[in-house]
Amino acid sequence: MKPIVLVLAFIATGPGTMRAVHAEEPAAAAPSGDVAALHLEWMDRSIDPLQDFYRYANGGFLAANPIPPAYSAWGSAQMLDQRNQDRIHTLLQAAAANAVAVRGSEAQKIGDFYASGMDEAAIEKAGLAPLRDEFRHIAALRRGSDLTAELVRLQRIGVDAAFGIDQMQDYEDSTRVIAVVGQGGLGLPDRDYYLKDDPKYAAIRKAYEQHIARMLALLGDAPAKAAHAAGGIMALETRLAAASMPVEEQRDPHAVYNMRELAALAREAPAIDWRGYLRASGLPQVTRLNLAMPKFFAALSHEMRTTPIGVWRDYLRWQLVHGYAPYLADAYVQENFRLTQAVRGTQELLPRWRRVLRAEDGALGFAVGHEYVKRWFPPEARAQVLEILHGVRTALRDDLKSLPWMSAPTRARAQEKLALMEERIGYPDVWRDYGRLLIDRGPYVLNVMRAIVFENARELAKIGKPPERSEWAMVPQMVNAYYNRSMNTINFPAGILQPPYFDAAAPAAFNYGAIGSIIGHEITHGFDDRGSQFDGHGNLQNWWGREDDEKFQAGVNCIADQFSGYSVDGDLHLKGRLVTGEAIADLGGLLLALRAYVASPAYAAAQDIDGFTPEQQFFLGFAHAWGENVRPEQARLWAAADPHPPAKDRVNGTLANVAQFAEAFGGTPAAGRCSIW
Repeated sequence: MKPIVLVLAFIATGPGTMRAVHAEEPAAAAPSGDVAALHLEWMDRSIDPLQDFYRYANGGFLAANPIPPAYSAWGSAQMLDQRNQDRIHTLLQAAAANAVAVRGSEAQKIGDFYASGMDEAAIEKAGLAPLRDEFRHIAALRRGSDLTAELVRLQRIGVDAAFGIDQMQDYEDSTRVIAVVGQGGLGLPDRDYYLKDDPKYAAIRKAYEQHIARMLALLGDAPAKAAHAAGGIMALETRLAAASMPVEEQRDPHAVYNMRELAALAREAPAIDWRGYLRASGLPQVTRLNLAMPKFFAALSHEMRTTPIGVWRDYLRWQLVHGYAPYLADAYVQENFRLTQAVRGTQELLPRWRRVLRAEDGALGFAVGHEYVKRWFPPEARAQVLEILHGVRTALRDDLKSLPWMSAPTRARAQEKLALMEERIGYPDVWRDYGRLLIDRGPYVLNVMRAIVFENARELAKIGKPPERSEWAMVPQMVNAYYNRSMNTINFPAGILQPPYFDAAAPAAFNYGAIGSIIGHEITHGFDDRGSQFDGHGNLQNWWGREDDEKFQAGVNCIADQFSGYSVDGDLHLKGRLVTGEAIADLGGLLLALRAYVASPAYAAAQDIDGFTPEQQFFLGFAHAWGENVRPEQARLWAAADPHPPAKDRVNGTLANVAQFAEAFGGTPAAGRCSIW
């Protein structure tokens, strides 16, 4: 099912003027509230900070916070997300109990969606009935030429069948929104799960095929028929996986930008009726689009012509029930969870209300967020975060003025890009309008479906128009942040601007280390291995001098090689080229935040706290942001497909390149450090 977007993404500067590690006279005692805000109880002081700072800063926290059975990972981010959910839960319960809400109002829709999701008796009684029409359409397929129309129908309701269509800003002209089609259609998280010769992935493949068979049996197939169909589905998905572009290759914007006229599309993927597809998608005016992964579509076209239609019917039935199982009767929910257990290692299903709340975030997230920020994100918090943000921006601006390896023309373009970068804190200035979305008290699955149809239509309606610059890709209550390359904007939802990432009661050192480094991370994304390929207006354009680019790429390669040496679950190495952008942003963000802190008035007045210098407090704030226990299955999933390094490597791998860190804890900076900015 096409996700309704929910992203944490993080330039290195030279050494700044640092405060001495040991003052000649002891500093005055800090207020006790500062001690509490530093979370010193999270530490394990038996560990040498220069050997494993992640464990030194978070060892006590990790020991005291094992992963709950319903989660695949548990740490600072998940705990804050749960606290946000607990707050929102009270809003949803009150809205569901409101019998006099005006029909069509946000209050009515928020309440009715939640009520329909919590009505287990009605969901059980409805069974598969709400999806019967969709299954009938699939059953009516008779030949390969019927597939295009059915793929449109399923994609419209969010089912990730074979591929997907979306909108994007044109890489060559960011003032235009164009159509893009990309690979999809896999039930497992990434092509590695189908193709890699690894016993753990092989076990998941076996569990997946058995899961497909059990799900088809729930739809009414006899066991033998279901097992046979599952084998055909697995074989088809494996062939699609083999043709899919690896995630690390997708990081190259040139690789995924391939504009095609309709005539060229017909030659490259002739089994797809492109004119009919675009017309049925509501885009009859589109005559040119981005074919993001040409090799995949050539292979898909071959499958549409050669794979028996019976296999395609089975595959599409599976994709439909796979996408909607979480919103159906309990038998489907439980079987769907069995796959989650195999892939992520989760041991227990989340309580229903948390599952419904997450679905509501996708369906009506900005309506819910509107209420969230009214209650839990005061203007004073926004002002404090902005102060830190402006300090971090100034640190990069100052660094760009004196960076010795960058030529004057490239320096000027970098400064221009930074000056054009827009900052967004907390919530959008223009709120999402849900006026045309119908929500009632049930069936629950139809509320979910209508919300997906509404969102897909809203997204596709942007094609051919200028971009909506006021729009956010994340709801305000999300614990996350992001940089948009095509918009050149940095965005920080209110949900992450809470302890332990930002705490108004904490010492400034801690906040600069935590939220300051995250702010620096997002700014740095404008200059990482991908962001550096876009100019200040969001166009894919080389603004680098040749020698500047060579020096920059040497730093990128250093980071990629460093992180390729790290592994999870014993033997699975990270994909250095996949995580490079995030690792670059982590390093740059940390150094920018440190430089901003040292230049701030708060630094001049800072005190030691419980024996920790302001610099040490800063690094503790950075490390505390990433404390997290992870199940091995989840760690392998992230290593295969996620561009973010594991939490331990985000801390220790980043700090290995920071001379100021070693100095702050009485060590000697290591030779051979990676540096870029």
